[in-house]
Amino acid sequence: MNLKLRTYVAVLFAVGIFGITALLSVLIGKQSSEKVEDQIGNTLSATAYHMADKLDAFMWSRAGEINVISQLSDIQHPTDSGHVQSLLNQLQDSIPAFSWVGVTDVNGKVLASTNGILKGGDISKRPVFQEGIKGPFIGDVHDAVLLAKLLPNPSGEPLQFVDISRPVVTEDGKLAGVIAAHLSWAWSHEVQKEILKPLKEKINGAEIFVVSKKDQIVLLGPEANVGKPLNLESLTLAKKGQNSWRIETWPNGQKYLTGYAFGDGYQNYSGLGWSILVRVPEKTAFAPVHELQKSILQIGVILSIIFALLGWFASALITKPLQQISYSANRLRAGEKVEIPYYKGIKDIEILSLSLRDLVDSLVRTVSDLGKMETLAHHDKLTGLMNRIALDPYLEKAAETARQSGNQLTFLYLDLDGFKQVNDKLGHPVGDLLLQETARRLESCVRGHEGVFRLGGDEFLVILFTSANDSVQEATTVSERIINSLNQPFELDQRKIQVGCSVGAAVWEDERVQANEIIRYADEALYVSKRSGKNRVTFS
Repeated sequence: MNLKLRTYVAVLFAVGIFGITALLSVLIGKQSSEKVEDQIGNTLSATAYHMADKLDAFMWSRAGEINVISQLSDIQHPTDSGHVQSLLNQLQDSIPAFSWVGVTDVNGKVLASTNGILKGGDISKRPVFQEGIKGPFIGDVHDAVLLAKLLPNPSGEPLQFVDISRPVVTEDGKLAGVIAAHLSWAWSHEVQKEILKPLKEKINGAEIFVVSKKDQIVLLGPEANVGKPLNLESLTLAKKGQNSWRIETWPNGQKYLTGYAFGDGYQNYSGLGWSILVRVPEKTAFAPVHELQKSILQIGVILSIIFALLGWFASALITKPLQQISYSANRLRAGEKVEIPYYKGIKDIEILSLSLRDLVDSLVRTVSDLGKMETLAHHDKLTGLMNRIALDPYLEKAAETARQSGNQLTFLYLDLDGFKQVNDKLGHPVGDLLLQETARRLESCVRGHEGVFRLGGDEFLVILFTSANDSVQEATTVSERIINSLNQPFELDQRKIQVGCSVGAAVWEDERVQANEIIRYADEALYVSKRSGKNRVTFS
């Protein structure tokens, strides 16, 4: 064999190996990019939804507390201002987010307030009084005016508040005044940190924005953006009630994966129309894919050099096997599912064929690992149940199955009665064990093709296939089976724990109605069950 032939074989071998590696790198990189993009985008949209829900739930809770305290006799008849101030101080101590709470007469004079601030003052010109005397009022974020110099402000930053007020009406229906409160906007930062913490553990550079409905001003977000307007397509889509994600260019000229959601209220609280955006730089999001491609190419370069040397010294012995390997490689490059041939007898050829097979296997395993990552993104880490991200894909398939079989989908929205007490008294580890056992019992109460989802906390969603003419009875039977199962004592951490279960149900009879709307009906029915004594099922 002369030098020209050996060189030809070595170069051909190196180019073939590198060509296969480069091709697989491009194919895997493209597939990985799509999967990573979809996975991170769904995570961001879910985080935006969670943030919107948290903010609205917080505002709903604070408005409910002001409503409750307005019903107290001492508030309706504030004859002892010192006692009323003591009650308001207790409320502030329990919920520090209340920066100031006061009770006025019908003319706006402050009769009593937390720590006596503004007592005797006139707030009749302030929106918190003018709107509150008309009915329940929740105002958007605004700067402090009267209270700027009166409230403690260790940070020195401008104070911002959210107003809550409502009329105080006596038992006989007579207007006695207004109870008004200023919520410190600082609480939103705590919610932001709580939401961002688990997200940042997975994705670097994640940021949350809360944008007002009016003028699209940033109320919460990076310091450089707060107080400035945003004009993005994601905001327009969020205001339409959509909860999704997209890649878009922000005012700073950079591209971001942006998840968005709209705060449309919580229960009977209609919300202030805040839009939530969660963004991650596009470069950061795709960094793992680029690293994977780089690693594959590096492996390809190393293998090309190694096999070129083997070809140089053994070309006379490997000409025929090489032709077969090249043939298989070309078929693999064309997209066919083939294996690299395995040869015995000649050590170099054996090493070559094994190395190529291992390389292909390694790349296939990489694709498989990416598939597993996608599976993890669709399942709750604690219970193993499907999560909110998996809901839409499941509903699409379930709806088609129901159409073909002539059945209907029935949604059971449920949570545990007494779960909070378990968490508070026995600790979160025991609470986590309770959620895991609850998940197992729920799965045992339904058929294998029916869906069980954990939506968050102790809230679960069960999707049943029920016959079109007897959906309510069939769903009632399953609901009672679930309630009876969850009523049985739980043996957890050498303790017997007893909880209950309330269920709200709704039948998806008309596919023109969005599934999310039916789920909301089931959620509303759940609260009817709770108000009606718990441990029961109510249909919407």
